[in-house]
Amino acid sequence: MIEDKNKDYKSLRKVTGKSADLKKLAETCVCFANAQGGEIIIGIEDKNSEPPKNQTVNQEVLNKVVSTLRSLTDGVGIVNPEIINHSNGSQYFVLKIMPSTRTIATTSSGKVFIRVSDNCFPVGNEELTDLAAEKTAFQWEIIAPQKVTLANGDQIKITNLLNDLRTSDKVSDFIKDKENLEILEFYQLINEQGLLTNLGILWLGTPAQRARLSYPVTVQYIVYNELAVKIRKYEWHFHLHSPKELLLEIEKEAVELTYNTEIPDGLFRKNIRQYPKEVVRELLINAIAHKKYTISGDVFIEVYPNKLTITSPGGFPLGITKDNILHERHRRNPHLIQLLSSLKLMEGEGSGYDLVYEKLAMDAKPLPEIENAFNKVAVTVYSSSINPNVISILDYIDKHFKLTQREYISLGIIATEKKILSTQLAIKLQLNTDDKMRSWIGTLVNKGIIATQGIKKGTEYLLNPELFKQAKLDIAPSLKTLEPYKLEALIVEGLKYNGTSGLSDIQTRLVEVPADDIKKTVYRMVDNGTLVTEGAKRNRTYNLFKKK
Repeated sequence: MIEDKNKDYKSLRKVTGKSADLKKLAETCVCFANAQGGEIIIGIEDKNSEPPKNQTVNQEVLNKVVSTLRSLTDGVGIVNPEIINHSNGSQYFVLKIMPSTRTIATTSSGKVFIRVSDNCFPVGNEELTDLAAEKTAFQWEIIAPQKVTLANGDQIKITNLLNDLRTSDKVSDFIKDKENLEILEFYQLINEQGLLTNLGILWLGTPAQRARLSYPVTVQYIVYNELAVKIRKYEWHFHLHSPKELLLEIEKEAVELTYNTEIPDGLFRKNIRQYPKEVVRELLINAIAHKKYTISGDVFIEVYPNKLTITSPGGFPLGITKDNILHERHRRNPHLIQLLSSLKLMEGEGSGYDLVYEKLAMDAKPLPEIENAFNKVAVTVYSSSINPNVISILDYIDKHFKLTQREYISLGIIATEKKILSTQLAIKLQLNTDDKMRSWIGTLVNKGIIATQGIKKGTEYLLNPELFKQAKLDIAPSLKTLEPYKLEALIVEGLKYNGTSGLSDIQTRLVEVPADDIKKTVYRMVDNGTLVTEGAKRNRTYNLFKKK
């Protein structure tokens, strides 16, 4: 079984016998309560698909576990504890944890935790304000303070949304076969009393109803020239559009985001969008989907000659940072995101930034710059490629090899950097172990797309030169990917003609070669006797060893 943000699997040994640890289980309950709720399945370990054979669960044990957990937690709702009979004849039980939408859940000792992806994280004192703000965000979607009935909503929007959902290939037949009211209730657009929730008014309400949702919000689109002078501005008032209408209006008006750049491609010219369409769509929809609807602030789309910055009110959800955004999954407005995903307006849960990284890497563009603060998230992407020549290489690989999204992201970074240490690549991919790196490098080495040199932490990745020969690509050579023995030969030649030189002098002559590579090579040449040194550390110089 695979754990996620809403499910956690525990062995029965965690609640019975000598290895029982109900205090730890109480922390898991607090995690779910402070996030979006979830289920704890006790009796199946997360690495197994079913409970152990002949396992039984005593009702008294279940009652005692629930009673103890309730005494070990505060603000946690544990409901519907149930013993399940598995098809293999064994038993396990499930505890459903309700989201704590009004208070911060804690353990009886006062500790606070929150669930992010499939992990629990402790919440420090400085983060409690953030968590309190998240509470209102979780609750905002599903409450119905305006008491608006479905009949008083915008009937055209209701009809259009139901048609869009029934024709979407991302909606299951099980949902499509439901009655209209059941579909709207499934997506939390109406509550059990048939009243439009805040989410329902956002999609199906009239402009007047939408204007009363929360703080007035405006999307501001601003274009600047080379001198950072504002040359064009356009505004959309949030209450006049549903989320889908707003997105389509922005894409229609923001013509600067559709511009192309022409680059050489052999004998021909090739047009590359300054901002890939998928990247623009994903960043725009993220600004709408992950916005804090409980705080004041506008959405800004700022277009400069060389970059695009989109700023949204409210920081990342608790537990998400710019350094783990490729791996952690946490949704502020889960029902809004589910609806956007069903309508194919966004990638879905947590995969948006993966797509942004992939598209930018495959166009040899810099990875996004992310600024995260309590009151805003600003994402900047650049219009030009780091190295246009790399695009020809990536195009050839894309046509001749089938790669995963993770491999595309890794490949784009390696190709753009020409050569990169495994430790540096791990930082760019937000990884902390070699085991995780393997899933991102995948089959790139086995397929001969990239080559390696060095060992362990000194391992370097670079594009395989043999691939260029097969592809007959006219790629200009780069000193950055020079093999070690060739770099030694260049250093020797430089010293022959220039005599005794400092390390900075050698680096100046080989400006394209990374300074660390030159330093390591010079030190190695000293160790093997090829070079001799003079002077102390700061003033040390190098020359060729001369035989007497």
